[in-house]
Amino acid sequence: MATSTYRSSRPDAWVQPRPYADPSVRMMKHGPIQPLTQPSLLSRLFGHA
Repeated sequence: MATSTYRSSRPDAWVQPRPYADPSVRMMKHGPIQPLTQPSLLSRLFGHA
């Protein structure tokens, strides 16, 4: 008896590598890179990092 294999028309996204995205295209699409933690209001007012 032959075993049949399931074949989808499109492979799963986690199997396929993501295509290369040019940094300028990424910038236009998503905007500038944002820090994970936003500075507080006082640090923004007084210019601390």
